[in-house]
Amino acid sequence: MDATSADDERLRRWRMVLGADGTEGTGRVLTGRDAAMDGALTALYGGRKPGGRGGAERSAGLGASAPSMARWLGDIRTYFPGSVVQVMQRDAIDRLGLAALLLEPEMLEAVEPDVHLVGTLLSLGRAMPETTRETARAVVRKVVEDLERRLATVTRTVLTGALDRSARVRRPRHRDIDWDRTIRANLRNYVPLPGRDGAGTVIPERLVGHGRADRSVKKEVILCVDQSGSMAASVVHAAVFGAVLASMRTLATRLVVFDTAVVDLTDQLDDPVDVLFGTRLGGGTDINRALAYCQSRITRPADTVVVLISDLHEGGIRDEMVRRAAAMTASGVGFVTLLALSDEGAPSYDREHAAALGALGAPAFACTPDLFPEVMAAAIERRPLPVPDTDR
Repeated sequence: MDATSADDERLRRWRMVLGADGTEGTGRVLTGRDAAMDGALTALYGGRKPGGRGGAERSAGLGASAPSMARWLGDIRTYFPGSVVQVMQRDAIDRLGLAALLLEPEMLEAVEPDVHLVGTLLSLGRAMPETTRETARAVVRKVVEDLERRLATVTRTVLTGALDRSARVRRPRHRDIDWDRTIRANLRNYVPLPGRDGAGTVIPERLVGHGRADRSVKKEVILCVDQSGSMAASVVHAAVFGAVLASMRTLATRLVVFDTAVVDLTDQLDDPVDVLFGTRLGGGTDINRALAYCQSRITRPADTVVVLISDLHEGGIRDEMVRRAAAMTASGVGFVTLLALSDEGAPSYDREHAAALGALGAPAFACTPDLFPEVMAAAIERRPLPVPDTDR
């Protein structure tokens, strides 16, 4: 690209960034596809207004009529990649009242389905008319099926291995010997080899092996999910993972959702769409009450993992919540706290409660859907959790 072409491309890009008011500063007039893309951006973000550090930002100006919104949704799907479309839809929902228009079936058919959109639909709840409900279910099902295709196989594979390894035997077959654990268990039997400086061998008096999990004794997993408004994406992913875990014969999976009330959705786990429409996003938060319910359902603490998915902003009895978690861990329950189960970055959370749970040996951290299978495998095997940096 020569210097003139490079300068022209820079002016074009700045004009796209600056919006309509950028014509005067850049001297660049958009035509064709560029003009259409700029029109779609202007419809959502408007023209220029002062803002930032001496700079400016587009201001919103999209009309809220259903026909114009439907045309705009079609335009952005034409001119922008799917990831950008989802961001623009999210801005339209959050800033311009698109949520109200989602109550119309024609509008739902025009949007690009994603996890954020599903959270918005679920938050509409009982406000959604029957004429829209089936279309909304179709949108939710598409997102759920996409997530299942991406996550189900790796989850089953990782957890099946973890369940097998969690059953240790004293006299393993050769192929089932866990050599790392066996060596560590027999280090006191280290014998130096004569004439070989620094070399030696370990005599394995005791073999440690990977047993094959007893299929008659199921590990129990309880997913306890906060359904307050800030946890929408986590609720969607938890429903999908709950259905995947429930499909594994070696696991007994329970799904509990809560706000100030507690609802057990275990009997709907064969269809995560039913689970999602059984939630009620946007209420308060009583984590203590939810944990009390989960605690009452535990019969074999040593074989149970409780996964609390919450930002820990407790509206119930704060100290009692921590004491209840402490009682469960003391009884042998594997206790995991996920501040979020989503791809949306570092969440806002109650740091005091997170620190208190961490002191119990149950570190609280945000988890992406891709990391969740490894977290569950570690919890089942009772080994250290793969904790990411929550503050990044």
